[in-house]
Amino acid sequence: MSDKLVVTGASGQLGKLVLHHLLDSLKVPAGRIIATTRTPDALAEFAARGIEVRAADFDDPASLDAAFAGVSRVLLISTASFSDRSVQHKAAIAAAQKAGATHVIYTSLPEPVDPSLAIVRDHAATEKALADSDLPGWTVLRNNWYFENLFWTIPDIAKSGKWFTATGDGATAYISRDDLARAAATVLASDSTGRTTLTLGGSKAYTTAELAELIGKAIGREIAVVQVSADDLAKGAEAHGVPAHLAGIIASGDVNVAAGRHAAITGDYKALTGLEPRPFEDWLAANKAALAG
Repeated sequence: MSDKLVVTGASGQLGKLVLHHLLDSLKVPAGRIIATTRTPDALAEFAARGIEVRAADFDDPASLDAAFAGVSRVLLISTASFSDRSVQHKAAIAAAQKAGATHVIYTSLPEPVDPSLAIVRDHAATEKALADSDLPGWTVLRNNWYFENLFWTIPDIAKSGKWFTATGDGATAYISRDDLARAAATVLASDSTGRTTLTLGGSKAYTTAELAELIGKAIGREIAVVQVSADDLAKGAEAHGVPAHLAGIIASGDVNVAAGRHAAITGDYKALTGLEPRPFEDWLAANKAALAG
């Protein structure tokens, strides 16, 4: 039986970190690792280290068949498409089954229970596709928001001094992208079987008001939190040039937080890796200059 491990979307930020953890943290032989991407040249540094790089396009099922040939375990990193990602994910699941893969690991989000929300819909459909599949085993990693997501918004918020949000009193157990990459690499390189769902987040959940206070102190600027409706948040984002579909995704993310779906402290990360997730305060101290803009 093959012992080959596949990382999809390997040229993305999460994918590259997974490759680093496979090679450097877990000491997986490079010859066992296959990295797939639409842009193979972007993975030249990993090819030079002995990883096999294969071209794959989630919109081209034939390319997935070739990319997954002879594999055992597949890490399916959710795509960045703003259309129906579940179609792409289902194509990857079908290709994994066709290749005879024994286990698929998928990066989802916490509590994908409301398919009416844009941020949830594709993850819920993909989780169902895994549950309905004939795969011998799978692991769903319900990843909480990255600390790094704050780079998208905080520099502008710091300049204006106002943080418009629809999160209400909802809290988020943020976690670093690197920690989530380590977790994904750990499952991929393991011999785990069966069907498992893990919720991965930090050891503490923060409301937007708590984040604003911590970040404001770190960068030396006061940040006032302004609670608005999800509709008004989306309209405000559009007014500042954000495309309508992306504005809807941003607003639905806040709705999910307000509903309490990102606040759970599970301990799954430590149970999986044996390590504590990086504390937010530690990450903030290391990145305050970038957040200040």
